[in-house]
Amino acid sequence: MADIFEEVEEQLRSDRYIAIAKRSWPFAAGAAAVALVLALGLWGWDQYQAGLQTSASEAYNRGLDAVTAGDRAKAETEFGAVAKSGPRGYRTLALMQEGALRLSDKKTAEAIALFDQAAQLAPDQILADAARLKAAFAAMDNGMPLPELEARLTPLTGVDRPYHVVAREALAMARLSAGKTKEARADFQALSLTLDADDASRGRAQAAVALIDSGAAANIPAVLKIARTLPPPVASQAPPIADPAGAQ
Repeated sequence: MADIFEEVEEQLRSDRYIAIAKRSWPFAAGAAAVALVLALGLWGWDQYQAGLQTSASEAYNRGLDAVTAGDRAKAETEFGAVAKSGPRGYRTLALMQEGALRLSDKKTAEAIALFDQAAQLAPDQILADAARLKAAFAAMDNGMPLPELEARLTPLTGVDRPYHVVAREALAMARLSAGKTKEARADFQALSLTLDADDASRGRAQAAVALIDSGAAANIPAVLKIARTLPPPVASQAPPIADPAGAQ
């Protein structure tokens, strides 16, 4: 008799499991379908992003080649296309290249606006601060008032910022150019003692301190003011000058 009851109970459990399975299989099938759709969607998105990266990279490189070849129109076309529809990183780089082209045309205000736009769009702080530095250097060359330059450069001097040494040197030079020799000397003195500054940066800072102490730095603002009114030198006669912002 016990065996019969066990068989009946086993049959009842089996029937319950079958009934539960019949009721729940549509939900399980639906969940599996949703999972499949999500997986395919993620795969498709990855493929789409990879395609955008490749297309933007090729267009950006074509723009660089056009700059090297002196084909300004093609460079603007390629960089402009990337700046409008490429991934954020390439859009940032393309905007900075467009800014550099504006600088070559002496359209400093447009260049600064493009650098600022690149900084806002940048996907990380390295690219963002590179764009901000380029904007600050362009503003310095264009004679932007010191308070505005300080507002641009001071945030970049924090020790957690990627180009804080370059920014501190630029801020010190901006203050020296504006006749703030006391503040500039303190900046250069601090920079000369900064451990993560390279030898060249410390050497320039020490030379600036010596220049200020000698009294010769007092003439720098007047010299810079005159220099901004002079026509640009002929390209074939001008010695090559390294661009501190472009090196970053």
